[in-house]
Amino acid sequence: MRVKICGITSLEDATTAVEAGADALGFIFVEGTPRFVTPERVAPIVRALPPFVTPVGVFWDHPVGHVKAITEACGLRALQFHGDERPEDLDGYPLPVIKTIKLAPSGELGGRPVLNLIVTERYRKCAAALLLDSAARWSEGEARQPIEWTVARELASQRWRIILSAGLTPENVGRAVATARPYAVDVNEAKGAR
Repeated sequence: MRVKICGITSLEDATTAVEAGADALGFIFVEGTPRFVTPERVAPIVRALPPFVTPVGVFWDHPVGHVKAITEACGLRALQFHGDERPEDLDGYPLPVIKTIKLAPSGELGGRPVLNLIVTERYRKCAAALLLDSAARWSEGEARQPIEWTVARELASQRWRIILSAGLTPENVGRAVATARPYAVDVNEAKGAR
């Protein structure tokens, strides 16, 4: 099981996450969010990372030139797109792309799982993985409702690399992994709940 810790803002955060076993660290380049960081802050952190820890840049509907400039300045090795990016917006990046798909909380889906399964197919050619997250925009580590883990399992069975997020806690992450069988989990640095 792979683990991505998101919302890293300092070398101390990064070191703690790496020592705890994180495989990837997320740096949020989305202005106006609680854990926004600049390339000037991130570049020295990335240079200090051990060789097998992947720095991931998190973006939200940013122009291609902006993303590429930050990627180069920081030495990022994967890109996560959390906004309304279309598949054609994600084509042509030289790094692995993670596309966030937002789902309703567990129990509120109604007919939406089928819709989301159809929508995800559009990203088959441009995304190396899908990150399944809550439809809620951002959190500062407060508890969120989990998404429907069976949707994650369905996508994983269709040969998607699924990164499970939203509402994961030390108490439920084992159950989430057993149900969804994801490629990885993504938690927030602040309190372990994303």
